[in-house]
Amino acid sequence: MSEAKSGKTTAIISYITIVGCLIAITMNMEPKNAFARFHVRQAFGIHLFFHALAIVFTFMGVVYAPLVLYALYLILLVSGFLQASSAKTKPLPLLGDHFQKWFTFIS
Repeated sequence: MSEAKSGKTTAIISYITIVGCLIAITMNMEPKNAFARFHVRQAFGIHLFFHALAIVFTFMGVVYAPLVLYALYLILLVSGFLQASSAKTKPLPLLGDHFQKWFTFIS
């Protein structure tokens, strides 16, 4: 439990905008914390996924899809934030496990 307790602040910061995620990455460089690393990868994946889809939808000219995307983004961020604040490491549905594999450069 001490691992989760010591990495909780970094994990929570990672869910607060993409800038917060980048700050959390640098906060977790030394000392490294597995709990924080898990949440930083999840948050980085959420932010990257949202911004990539927002760019695609903008160029496609899709009208209502961004509203659904934004709602999903907020739901995922709140879910991750609540898990980080309650010291849990459950991956997000569908893409959570992939985020852990894809973003191994975040250590």
